[in-house]
Amino acid sequence: MNEKPMNKKQLWTAISPYWRLMRFDKPVGTLLLLWPTLWALYLANKAQPNAFVLFIFVAGVVVMRACGCVINDFADRNLDGQVKRTQYRPLASGEISAKQALITFSILTLLAFILVLQLNRTTVYWSAAALFIAAIYPFMKR
Repeated sequence: MNEKPMNKKQLWTAISPYWRLMRFDKPVGTLLLLWPTLWALYLANKAQPNAFVLFIFVAGVVVMRACGCVINDFADRNLDGQVKRTQYRPLASGEISAKQALITFSILTLLAFILVLQLNRTTVYWSAAALFIAAIYPFMKR
């Protein structure tokens, strides 16, 4: 095989739809979720949270926000194309297929699970309930 490696522009072209699907191009949603998470960690630990736990929670916020965006777009994939504000989202525009979105959702869910496994058993149990709610919410809003 004599394939040349992708250059930066080709790589970005391949990654960009996924980046936008996970809303990494719009970080304000992540910051809105991060704020109460950080407050809770600081209040629960007398303003001195464990650095490792802090890392797990911050990474978890980023991953789960992306996960929520993906499953929301999957749930709305047949409507987003009809709405001016959402018509250019990767699923609505056809840049990413429904199957690719579900694979992305699965990978993000697995990554979140790996993160939460670093914490105690109670947290793992609560995270399963939270994932269930996050996954069904987009389908329940109609």
